[in-house]
Amino acid sequence: MQTSLLVDDVYCLSSFCFKDCFERPISSAPDAWFDVVERYSNDNNKTLKRTTKTSRCLNLGSYNYLGFGSFDEYCTPRVIESLKKFSASTCSSRVDAGTTSVHAELEECVTRFVGKPAAVVFGMGYATNSAIIPVLIGKGGLIISDSLNHSSIVNGARGSGATIRVFQHNTPSHLERVLREQIAEGQPRTHRPWKKIIVVVEGIYSMEGEICHLPEVVAICKKYKAYVYLDEAHSIGAIGKTGKGICELLGVDTADVDVMMGTFTKSFGSCGGYIAGSKELIQYLKHQCPAHLYATSIPTPSAQQIISAIKVILGEDGSNRGAQKLARIRENSNFFRAELQKMGFEVLGDNDSPVMPIMLYNPAKIPAFSRECLRQKVAVVVVGFPATPLLLARARICISASHSREDLIRALKVISKVGDLSGIKYFPAEPKKIEQSKNDIKLD
Repeated sequence: MQTSLLVDDVYCLSSFCFKDCFERPISSAPDAWFDVVERYSNDNNKTLKRTTKTSRCLNLGSYNYLGFGSFDEYCTPRVIESLKKFSASTCSSRVDAGTTSVHAELEECVTRFVGKPAAVVFGMGYATNSAIIPVLIGKGGLIISDSLNHSSIVNGARGSGATIRVFQHNTPSHLERVLREQIAEGQPRTHRPWKKIIVVVEGIYSMEGEICHLPEVVAICKKYKAYVYLDEAHSIGAIGKTGKGICELLGVDTADVDVMMGTFTKSFGSCGGYIAGSKELIQYLKHQCPAHLYATSIPTPSAQQIISAIKVILGEDGSNRGAQKLARIRENSNFFRAELQKMGFEVLGDNDSPVMPIMLYNPAKIPAFSRECLRQKVAVVVVGFPATPLLLARARICISASHSREDLIRALKVISKVGDLSGIKYFPAEPKKIEQSKNDIKLD
């Protein structure tokens, strides 16, 4: 208790010191480059005031994995047409007057894309987890959750009333041990068998960039008759030969994953989330889930953006741009990760993952790294307590298919220079220099 209070006090006292590193407003689309609004403070960062000036910065913070977050020759005209026809909001929930022909088409499109019998879409990705999990399981049930699952999963599990147990991050052997122990013990006090057991994992863990060991998880859940709930917020669209996520990447049959959840905010350049599963499951959710019954549906232009993006990914727009985007995000991610590691940075995550955290560790290095990168016109996202443990601060780099090789080389040069200044190269660098562009990029 005292330790927890001490950590909270340290965070509260220090947060003003680097408040300017968070919530930086932008004034353009989240493309490979965007405009960051300049701010200033006259009271030691207690308040920050916006100016009319902007800085054109290389964007390494937005999770715009396939580049659909900016103007697209196929998607944007169709979104504009949808806006003219349906307006900016449905002003209603799905069960009232909030279901249009576009929403029905979107659910059919998602069903086909992820390879499940049916799907239902929601207006908010976070709420997809937090509102769905309490509908799937309740008192007398058991949720076994990865220790580093997203807060939307954590809050959904807590709100369900089910018993919650965690297993060591991305460690199937510990998952099996926890499952075996909990099945043997049964429910608290009564020791009756569990009514239902759900194992919850993520395709790509958003703060680690690590890919789930899904084949092993599925095999264990089959063995112990537990349901698999897969959160593909960061993996759907971004990994797999045709962008269909971790099941495609690792060769897992989607029929072996009971509940597939994903969001449209990362790879599709829109908003909202989805649940895909059996027809019976989806019908049940449509009748029971508050996020479907009471929340306003996805704006129709946003739904049209998702449909159009999926069609581009699948090549149904009449071009091969989708395949090119998928090849580029893999190439960009693996190149950038390899070069960072050669420089001596500690980079978390796996190959093919577009999420790559650079470990800073010391909270004092959060502002040092973030501010100097911004001064060099590279915008990065830094993460500290309470999103991470106090001494596990990091910079979370998100790579996009819209980044050119020159963009990445420039970013690497800036990060290398700032890494030297802030002392975050924790490993010896390889003697081979990073790939050079034809025209050397001058840094301030």
